[in-house]
Amino acid sequence: MSTATYAPALAGHYGFRQAARMEWIKLRSLRSTMYALLLTVVGMIAMGVVTMANTKAPQGASRVASFDPTNNVLAGVALGQLIIGVLGVLVMSGEFSSGTIRSTLAAVPDRRLALAAKAAVFGGLALVVGEVVTFVTFLAGTAALSPGVPHPSLGDPAVLRAVLMSGAYLAMVGLMGLGIGAITRHTASAIGVLVGITYVLPALLAGTTGTAVAKFFPTMIAGNSLAVTVPVDGMLSPWAGFSVLCLYTAAFLAVGDRLLARRDA
Repeated sequence: MSTATYAPALAGHYGFRQAARMEWIKLRSLRSTMYALLLTVVGMIAMGVVTMANTKAPQGASRVASFDPTNNVLAGVALGQLIIGVLGVLVMSGEFSSGTIRSTLAAVPDRRLALAAKAAVFGGLALVVGEVVTFVTFLAGTAALSPGVPHPSLGDPAVLRAVLMSGAYLAMVGLMGLGIGAITRHTASAIGVLVGITYVLPALLAGTTGTAVAKFFPTMIAGNSLAVTVPVDGMLSPWAGFSVLCLYTAAFLAVGDRLLARRDA
């Protein structure tokens, strides 16, 4: 019997660059990635155009003051966050359900490096897609407005900020989904947690306690803090809301990172 010993896989020969390249190959080879991103683009643009085509000129001083067509055109973010969030879950939990996580960790034994590479690659892709689709949706939706309705412009105060933050929001929800997937390691439960945090809990809390607590949840932040040019009473400011979202994202990824490092694959 041979008594030869073997060094750990790729010892000294792998790093973040190699891990990221591996994750990029896996991500782009999955059909679900392309289908999900395509659905995000088509769905958000369609919702933005339909919403703006049905937007009427405000009547009365109070309605004129609160009129925010930028918020209207970005209504499709509610759909985009669901698709990209679920895709983030699948990017992580899919490897556990299929067993390919063992191959991933055999190639990159440093589990924290593996998760960091996965988050960087997926987060970067989600950010690019999010920014592109929000800009295209804004331009297409604005073009669909009736002539008598005030048309927002990227040069107007807070409009560019709202569009940029909405695109970044999609990427952060995707990373939240990835972090939740790393925590639960189960697709259905991870999607349940994601939907609960983004849709169910804020709706329940808004109905029982108003905005006092609900304003701290992602969907409420997106619709009432990030994608607005006119401040909404009782809601977080855009930058405060963005900071809370960064904390959500960092927390889910940190917990997922710790559990991935401690548990068996």
